[in-house]
Amino acid sequence: MKIGELASRAGCDVQTVRYYEREGLLEAPAREPSGYRRYQERHLTQLNFVRHLRSLDIPLHEVRQLLAFAAEPAQSCAQVNHLLDGHIALVKQRLLSLRALEQQLVALRRSCDGDSSHPCAILEAFAAAAREQACACHPAPRAG
Repeated sequence: MKIGELASRAGCDVQTVRYYEREGLLEAPAREPSGYRRYQERHLTQLNFVRHLRSLDIPLHEVRQLLAFAAEPAQSCAQVNHLLDGHIALVKQRLLSLRALEQQLVALRRSCDGDSSHPCAILEAFAAAAREQACACHPAPRAG
């Protein structure tokens, strides 16, 4: 099958197929004399495997490791378990961060009484935070 059919059957973009191939996450296909890539069913299986891992938010370097583990089926599951345990810990940390973010946003929302006769408390809180501390979108103010 050609790249467009592979992408269509996998439910992704042609650029995604090319990217995964460039990154070594998808085995390079044979080429026709015309230069067109010719994919096999195994490429679809591999592409779906990679896409599933990515849907679980597993980073590319860990996808590479899991592909290597899958290529060695006689290998112990201990390494896979260790990798997944690390990913689970990361997800738990993200959940804690998201809960803290939710609490901050809910507190901000409660600060607004909806009265337009005075400045918005939420916007004032955003402006105050931007003045008081550096964040990803605002560098620390320079002295002098």
